Order: sequence, then structure tokens, then C-alpha cells
Amino acid sequence: MKACSMIHFKSKEGGEKSAIKINKVNGRYIMNVCDQRGLCIDMCPVGALKRKKNGIVWLDKNKCIGCQACVGFCPINAMRKSKERIEPFKCISCGACIRACPEKALEFVEKDPEDIEKIVYHKQGV
Repeated sequence: MKACSMIHFKSKEGGEKSAIKINKVNGRYIMNVCDQRGLCIDMCPVGALKRKKNGIVWLDKNKCIGCQACVGFCPINAMRKSKERIEPFKCISCGACIRACPEKALEFVEKDPEDIEKIVYHKQGV
């Protein structure tokens, strides 16, 4: 989580400054991170959230007005807010956590953007 906070805030604090949350549920550790479904994209009133060509949902900080609608809407609580800046933040799939994990327990699995859209539309009932 410290690697993530370095990317977002240039801080080694981790915790609240990390786009990754680790929760212990029934004795197991569960990683809560953006799954790039993009359900938040249509919730942004100013169009600050977009899907990049590689399938990653991206927040344009120059367009964001800090309304936090995406934070409240995210069904998996992957969009985070900070006390230090107006715009929210989320995992940008940079891979810093994977490179920093001493146990090599994390991996980055690429998905075809078309497959992501199929999953999104299926889950939305479209």
C-alpha cells in the first residue's frame, strides 16, 4: 500500500492514501481495488471519468469538480476520497503494488477492453 500512496500522493504513509484497501474477512485477506468495470463513468456530471484505450477507467483531474458522486456510487468502494485534495482517486493499474509485494502474491491480469464492456453490460442487464 505504500507503493500506491507514493504514486498518488508522493507519500510513504499508505493506508488512507492508498487506492488499494486490504480487509480481513472470515480470516482471509481480501483486496479491494477498482475492477475497471466503469460503472462510475456515467455518474460523473462533467465527464471527468473516461475509459482509456487499454480499458483503464481514468479520472481527468483538470475536469473534476470534486462533487464525489463517483465515490458515493462505486458499488465496490474502490473510488476513494482524500482530505488533501478535491478530486477523488482510484487504482490506475500502474503495477507499483505488484512490483513492491515482497511475497509476489499479486499479479496484473490484462483483460480485453471489449470483454470488460461485455461484463459491464451483462451485469447492468443490457
